[in-house]
Amino acid sequence: MENVNAKILKFEIALVLALSLGQSAIYSILSFADKATRAPLREQTTSLNNPLSTREFFDFSYQLLDIVFALVPVLLALYLMKRSTGRGVREIGFDLRAPGKDSLMGAGLFLAMGLGTLGVYAAGRALGITTAISAANLGDYWWSVPVLLLSAVRHAVLEEVLMLGFLFSYARKLRLGLWTTIISSAVIRGSYHLYQGAGPMIGNMLMGVVFGWAYHKYGRVMPLVIAHFMLDAIGFVGYALIGPAIGIGN
Repeated sequence: MENVNAKILKFEIALVLALSLGQSAIYSILSFADKATRAPLREQTTSLNNPLSTREFFDFSYQLLDIVFALVPVLLALYLMKRSTGRGVREIGFDLRAPGKDSLMGAGLFLAMGLGTLGVYAAGRALGITTAISAANLGDYWWSVPVLLLSAVRHAVLEEVLMLGFLFSYARKLRLGLWTTIISSAVIRGSYHLYQGAGPMIGNMLMGVVFGWAYHKYGRVMPLVIAHFMLDAIGFVGYALIGPAIGIGN
């Protein structure tokens, strides 16, 4: 019976990842291979948050739908996790029970990871293993900033709930070791950022190790969601203001 249960758990992990970040990882690896064999990475640019239509109403509609449907795998993961491991949003700390503590810890992780991210990006650009990143390319519309913030929420919730709450719950059920779980999660996290170059992959793997350890130690995913949201919100919304000053996109 234990073998059957283990097979079901592994199938559910594969299913959720195939519909979300695992799929992104495969495309990211293929995209990196395409870029690396096309021209030097230092000469290329990776664009994020791109328009989905040339017509404003449809672009806005597509952007919202893209965000909403990207979060469906999170609902699937939470459903399967509760059914198969007995752990729900409360058990993984994806709730609002400790807003002050979560926000303080999230802000601290944001500061530490933000500085590290900039350093890894700068090093990657200097070594020629990272593309230039253009982080916000929506038109100049009234809804551009709100959509960018919602996109930051989407990435934070999707990545942290799946890479930490979901995977760690299943790893515990499968009796995997702590560092096996942390490293595995970090490698997946790094792989779906590889399309930006080797620098972002390495940076996100290191971030995955730090976030994995923090989640293990404090047992709450919400501080990591907050930290991730702050990183992306500053990166997306603040791109036009601070990008040129720190060399992003150059």
